[in-house]
Amino acid sequence: MLELRPTCENCNRPLPRDAPEAMICTIECTFCRDCVDTVLSNVCPNCAGGFERRPVRPAHAWVEGAPQFPPPSTLVVHKPVDPATHAALIASIGGRSPSQR
Repeated sequence: MLELRPTCENCNRPLPRDAPEAMICTIECTFCRDCVDTVLSNVCPNCAGGFERRPVRPAHAWVEGAPQFPPPSTLVVHKPVDPATHAALIASIGGRSPSQR
């Protein structure tokens, strides 16, 4: 089950469980859409993967007998991206789409 980290790893913007602007990569690195688009160029600084919109976790179980949802994580991962290091990563990817990386 997704961890649902509470903030953007770059700018530390709050991203609650229902945030439509929350984006994740395949290893659940979490960033806001603004950082993904304007800072990261859709390249995760931790794994070089692309991003997808993070699903919204329902506030409560609507289906009887469905598994209980764990609460969203409270662990803040704040690692602002170094622009020079990230530019080098983007250059090494050479314009490949996320499915080609």
